[in-house]
Amino acid sequence: MSFVDIAGLVEGASKGEGLGNQFLANIRETDAIIYVLRCFENDDITHVRGTVDPIADFDVVETELMLADLESLEKRAEPLEKKARSGDKEAKQSLALMEQAMTLLRDGKPARKAEISAEDKSAWRALNLLTTKPVLYVCNVAETESADGNEHTARVQAKAAEEGAGVVVISASIEAELEQLDEADQKEYLSDLGIEETGLNRIIQAGYNLLGL
Repeated sequence: MSFVDIAGLVEGASKGEGLGNQFLANIRETDAIIYVLRCFENDDITHVRGTVDPIADFDVVETELMLADLESLEKRAEPLEKKARSGDKEAKQSLALMEQAMTLLRDGKPARKAEISAEDKSAWRALNLLTTKPVLYVCNVAETESADGNEHTARVQAKAAEEGAGVVVISASIEAELEQLDEADQKEYLSDLGIEETGLNRIIQAGYNLLGL
């Protein structure tokens, strides 16, 4: 899986820099994407856009991925059209799937929203689109909100529910503290916070579920 550094990517996109070809190439090699979203308020840690809005941050990066997919498909479609006109069945199948994906992308929707038949699934996967990869949302919150979340995590959970995606709420500051403790002290620390297990363990479990492992 690929962990997407939302803060860094939002800053780059806000400056008009895009995500970069190497970054996009790295994502193409992954089986899933984990979006780590800022869901905490802290005046000492500035946000590039001056406000904490995890959904807007996600949308910035998702839009970049959709644009990359659309550009890739438009380049690949032209040579396939010639093959399809000559009667090539495989080219016809691929072209039809590409057109389905491009229709969604031009409408501002990720390709994973496409309804693909069982017989087309192999050809669909072969397109290797960024926005067909399954997604997991990780909400990074303040220590005091690690057990119950907050209004930001509630918004993320609502969006994830619409897409059938998973959500894990963690506190990066707590995870950093846990790294300094032995196993016994970790359990006591988590118990005091009302948390049953580390955020890292929950992310690993959610990742396995996401990939059907």
